[in-house]
Amino acid sequence: MREPPQTDEGWYALHDFRRIDWAAWRDAPERERDRAVEEGVEYLETHEAVDDAADGASAVFSMVGHKADLLVVHLRPTLDALSTAERRFDRTALGAFTEQSTSYVSVTEVSGYVSDAYFAEDEEEVDTGLKRYIEGKLEPEIPEDQYVSFYPMSRKRGEQDNWYDLPFERRREMMQEHGEHGREFGGRVKQIVASSVGLDDWEWGVTLFSEDPTDLKDIVYEMRYDEASARYSEFGPFYVGRRFPPSDLPAFLAGASVPTGEDDGEGHAHGEGGHHDEGGHHGEGDHHGGDEGHGHDDGDDADADDIRGELEDLDIYAGKPHGEDVYATVLYSEADADELFDEVDGLRSNFDHYDTHVKTAVYDALERDRRAVVSIWDTASAADTAAGFLSELPGIVSRAGEESGFGTMGMFYTVKPDHREDFVEKFETVGGLLDEMEGHGETDLMINLEDENDMFIASQWRSKDDAMNFFRSDEFSETVSWGRDVLADRPRHVFLA
Repeated sequence: MREPPQTDEGWYALHDFRRIDWAAWRDAPERERDRAVEEGVEYLETHEAVDDAADGASAVFSMVGHKADLLVVHLRPTLDALSTAERRFDRTALGAFTEQSTSYVSVTEVSGYVSDAYFAEDEEEVDTGLKRYIEGKLEPEIPEDQYVSFYPMSRKRGEQDNWYDLPFERRREMMQEHGEHGREFGGRVKQIVASSVGLDDWEWGVTLFSEDPTDLKDIVYEMRYDEASARYSEFGPFYVGRRFPPSDLPAFLAGASVPTGEDDGEGHAHGEGGHHDEGGHHGEGDHHGGDEGHGHDDGDDADADDIRGELEDLDIYAGKPHGEDVYATVLYSEADADELFDEVDGLRSNFDHYDTHVKTAVYDALERDRRAVVSIWDTASAADTAAGFLSELPGIVSRAGEESGFGTMGMFYTVKPDHREDFVEKFETVGGLLDEMEGHGETDLMINLEDENDMFIASQWRSKDDAMNFFRSDEFSETVSWGRDVLADRPRHVFLA
């Protein structure tokens, strides 16, 4: 029985691979090379700014190996816009020194594997969070990660193993398994997967982005053991390179290392980041993981363990690194509370499909105009993956732990209803004490919009020592002792930075 999944298409993609005629470049007069550089930089800057179309994205990469020297990636709303961009490059003086070693044409796509409701006639059945996620897949920005790997792939149609002979539910089951394994690379690998069925020689084009090129190798290697890949996938040639800003074109042509400029401390050299993929199932391609996770490194975890040991000596319970046996991701937003809650509620319904999801909720600050979205998971990778979704919410201004200094959250102060007012009053008293302490930045009491007795305290300090001075104080000890009578559950302290 024929069971092709429904699909929806977004932007068209062109991977334009160029090989430079280095002999002609060396022999050309200086004025011709200068003109080629000038026109090349102008072309690349114009297209990265998307001055040529109503919408889209472009980027340029320095490629490694014999297959190509340059890769220019274009995403545009129409196929005609890609054709124009391609021909305009050929018309530049730089284009005259290149030949197109290969190219790949595709279109972004979501399919019925991602959601039955999305393809339902009644749009009200589709939650807002899912809509935002799908929009990010259909109209993606190019991630800012430095390294890129591109490859085409197809599903097998052999006599023994034929993907297209399998029932829809069996295919969806394998895609879900594949996506779950991909999400283990959340925060390290991002992707753009586009369909090329009827447009190019293979069925999908997969573009992976990462700050570490070994992550590109590892994700492809490990996911080939999934049944969807091991049994039903065929892969084309792989291309690897590194992104650089158009202004570095002269350095690239001179044989210098690119990018030439200092990055921003996060490994990015190209400005603000865009949509980040979490490795979901938006087509039948080889779906990997990714998001914009900011998980702690080993040094951070070691510091947190040391802090917990110190607090234990003070008879202060501190839980585990992200709170007991769970992992939390927290993002702050300045959006309207009702608007934010509606979108989070949509995402939460999708999160609930995963066994690792504990809870996701919106909290409102007691004394200022600020909201926090808290998502709790059984695994760190799942929490980081959720952050990729949540980062697309309206009004997001930061992720907890991104501030400078030392952050601590006393999470999940579940208060007995009869003592709620007492707890809030106590917080205000302690807050006044904190304002007078050296090294204290700011502290908020955040209250769950759905349960006023569920709260957490977010506090920022200049340093760990400043925070520890507070934990060692008699005032904090008295507060902890007092809290045993008014809390319905044991508080857990989470150290963010």
